[in-house]
Amino acid sequence: MFVLKNVGKLIFGSSSQESMIELPQGQLYLVRPLSPKGYSELIFKDATARIRRTGQDYQYQLVVQRVYEEGEAELADEEGEDEELNALAAEKDEKTFLLDEALHFRVESREGSQKVLAWKDLSGDVGDVYEFVCDPSTKSAQVEAFERIARQCQYERKYRKPHSTASEADLQQFDFEEQPIPQASPIHSPTLARSIESSDAMFQLKNEANVGARRDSTPSTASVLAEPAPEPLKEKKVNTPVKQPGPPNPPAQPEPLEIFAMEIGELHFFDFPSGAFVLQDPSVTAQVSDVGNWNYWLHIASKDRQWLGIPIIADINPVFNFEFLSFIFNQFTEDGSAYSWLLRFKDGKTLERFQDGLMRALWEQLNEVKWTKVKEQDRQYVLDAFEDLNMEDAPIEEEEEEEPEVEEEPEDDAPQSEHYDSDEEEEDVETGPKDPYTNSALAVGYKHDRSFVVRGPKIGVFKHTPKNHLEFTTNISKVETPKGASFVPKKVMLHNEDRNLILQNDTDPNKLYRMDLEYGKVVDEWNVHDDIPVVTFGPENKFAQMTHEPTFLGISKNALFRVDPRLSGNKLVDSQLKQYVSKNDFSAISTTEKGYVAVASNKGDIRLFDRLGINAKTVIPALGEPIIGLDVSADGRWVLATCRTYLLLIDALQKSGKNEGKLGFEKPFAADSKPQPRRLALTPEHVAQFHHETGKGVSFTPARFNTSKDKGETSIITATGPYIIDWNLDKVLRGSKAPYIIKRYEDTVRADDFKFGTDENVIVTLPNWVNMVGKQHLKRPTRESIAGDFQRLSTPRRSSGRVSTRQSGRYKLGKDEVVNSPY
Repeated sequence: MFVLKNVGKLIFGSSSQESMIELPQGQLYLVRPLSPKGYSELIFKDATARIRRTGQDYQYQLVVQRVYEEGEAELADEEGEDEELNALAAEKDEKTFLLDEALHFRVESREGSQKVLAWKDLSGDVGDVYEFVCDPSTKSAQVEAFERIARQCQYERKYRKPHSTASEADLQQFDFEEQPIPQASPIHSPTLARSIESSDAMFQLKNEANVGARRDSTPSTASVLAEPAPEPLKEKKVNTPVKQPGPPNPPAQPEPLEIFAMEIGELHFFDFPSGAFVLQDPSVTAQVSDVGNWNYWLHIASKDRQWLGIPIIADINPVFNFEFLSFIFNQFTEDGSAYSWLLRFKDGKTLERFQDGLMRALWEQLNEVKWTKVKEQDRQYVLDAFEDLNMEDAPIEEEEEEEPEVEEEPEDDAPQSEHYDSDEEEEDVETGPKDPYTNSALAVGYKHDRSFVVRGPKIGVFKHTPKNHLEFTTNISKVETPKGASFVPKKVMLHNEDRNLILQNDTDPNKLYRMDLEYGKVVDEWNVHDDIPVVTFGPENKFAQMTHEPTFLGISKNALFRVDPRLSGNKLVDSQLKQYVSKNDFSAISTTEKGYVAVASNKGDIRLFDRLGINAKTVIPALGEPIIGLDVSADGRWVLATCRTYLLLIDALQKSGKNEGKLGFEKPFAADSKPQPRRLALTPEHVAQFHHETGKGVSFTPARFNTSKDKGETSIITATGPYIIDWNLDKVLRGSKAPYIIKRYEDTVRADDFKFGTDENVIVTLPNWVNMVGKQHLKRPTRESIAGDFQRLSTPRRSSGRVSTRQSGRYKLGKDEVVNSPY
């Protein structure tokens, strides 16, 4: 008789991890036909395999869990008296795999009615495969049902709809039976007989597979997992691997009015299962053309096939890499699919001509202004921003080391009750909000360890604990004007040593309000100006909220000004008003420690001022997309702008000329000089995978540097959809590929910011949830991290569900550490 040592069920619950089907007994092997580590490893001598649901729609897991003989589990508990060690050991008792077509999950029947389940080890070497060898007592009907449900789960994940809509032909695409399953070693691991010829052939296939992940190769037509012993008297059957569905047929091509660029190159397509660009055509013609009314078209075709036709818009996410002579971009189709393509050209001159044509088309489409009217230095600025190049004065590049494995506290994402009693029962748990509102804005304290989250006409106050968690403190239940009119704050800013909160009512943009946080009520209503509505506002300097500085800055669509609450009547300081006749459409403002001011616009340009009331010292040209967020490093060296599909990091330090060593805030750049831009975007491959997971394109929240009085900026935080993204500034400046780490949540991230004084902790606000997450919970973008790890999602816990101690790396978060925000 066997029993499951299911510690995970005790800790995390099981209602959101419902098992759909189970094979009760078998053995789990990891087979490495091509690896010098050893041919086969027995993972679990006795195990059960099941398919279970996750907390996310259309996401399922294949789970293999160790089974203990009766008495063995109790013995293990006695030997491991430390609860922390028990919790760590529990992870080794279960292997979990996201059911995705990349696993190539398949079933094989062998002699003696033996049934074997197999799937790829996506984190292992080429050819590595997991095998679950069913116990002989397992009935064929059970295995067949298991296989069918696995196909249905893969269908749902791929197409984001119930499997009931799938035909037999639809499910057949998840049949990978043409790939033979290598024999797993039996328990006692007898020696394996292999001919020299077959071993050499397998290593040759491994090399071919590795080369196939590079730019100029195609997938091998032979199966990597061929049977080790050849049959010389029989003709070998060559198996062709099942490919993912290719890109759609291109639409009808519009008639070009003018051709901007036409070049010959190689066309590669990003293959999701292999995670590599695969050559599709060694010779195609890529054409960029104007099709009228500020619309532009990219057309790629060879002499015998029309490959691609897409409009040139910001969502194609263009990246030019001159080191590899390549242009990478995205394609989005009407059915919601996303693809990633790569064009490789023969030399740098060819790529440069193509880049000029494509960037001209993109810039004109975004700005509706002819490229020929742009100044030469501004054109070069735009081109530099879209190149994959290193910044000057970047840190000396050292060989990158693997990030050390950090002992993580398991993060519990379960919803929580808003009742903070000491003996919570399951019946007491409220997993949904009571009100119709959702969280919308976040303000993080500098002077005091507090964060403030806006939820409709309410504000939740959260304390930052010494253990870097959030603890609900109080709820300001009614935000209303001094006259008693309730309103929902559009924008909030901490002020006067974090004692006040400046609020803006979206329905009355000419007024601002001061909330006294000690009393939790609005005490002042300020009329800024009768004729100048406030678009947004910001502190007088980077750390003004830590001081008693009474004034702050504001912008309207075409004006920059100071607000002084001490004035009688209108609070705008007339002597420090800079108003433009033209409509600049200002959208964001930020300041440095010295009080230098950066102002951005929906046109995409940025102005740098050393003080108010005068013309800007420097105007940074627009790339085309509106700027929705702006931040500046404390010393003024780095300007960080947020657009919908990318971030823009600009070096404001002048490197040459009479103003060498001065910032663009202090002195203007010379006519023949310019700031050096760096466009920060997700790689097109990751954009396609994000879209594949969420069905939505990239839309960043305003990005921010980490902030500290004592240390410089080292990281940038932003979010798109359910992902938070942390950019490593040193890696960005070195030009590292994908210099960011990510974490996926169940819902859209509404606001995010670093805890003051560190880049190791991020405060994240979802529609109905608030949390402080440690950087160790963010991972490099891989198939697994992009898909998200939802195996820990469950019903809320009881207080008895904790394991180990607060100091333990495996301590279970309590209700004072993860906060549900419907206060």
